[in-house]
Amino acid sequence: MITLISGGARSGKSKFASSLFENKNDVVYIATSRIEDEEMKQRVEMHKEFRPESWRTFEGTYDLEDALGLETNYLLDCITVLTFNILFDISKGSEDINLETSKEIEDKIFLELSTLIEKAKSLNINLALVTNEVGDSIVPDNNLARVYRDILGRVNQKVATICDEVYVVFCGIPMKLK
Repeated sequence: MITLISGGARSGKSKFASSLFENKNDVVYIATSRIEDEEMKQRVEMHKEFRPESWRTFEGTYDLEDALGLETNYLLDCITVLTFNILFDISKGSEDINLETSKEIEDKIFLELSTLIEKAKSLNINLALVTNEVGDSIVPDNNLARVYRDILGRVNQKVATICDEVYVVFCGIPMKLK
């Protein structure tokens, strides 16, 4: 079962995703965050509180299919941070990203995710992917934020089409869309 879980910031997405594997020990948490400052370190620590110590952790941005091993259950948290990491790596920190580079970034992100999903399907394992819905707000006033929003929106759409189930979480309440 491949499940996509979306929602706004602090909506309860990660908590809901973790609950899908409640009382299971054969779980791998695929962490996409890079700890580059104190605030991110605190966020990572907060997320660790949601998961049992028995869960294995795989940290990465690329070759995510390498996380798949002998376990039956996998939780990727999150596509949003993965998108930022790849965007930053390819754009080399530029704040002015053209359409060609935007497409390259989007294709690379989707390739990473679709490769992971296809391998998970071939192994008949459970994979939950967490992402943010960032398009429900005002249009950002700068190119980088608009490009990021647009890429993530399109990646989320593509990933949703290849998942078995899709949920959105509002105020801690999950709603099944697919």
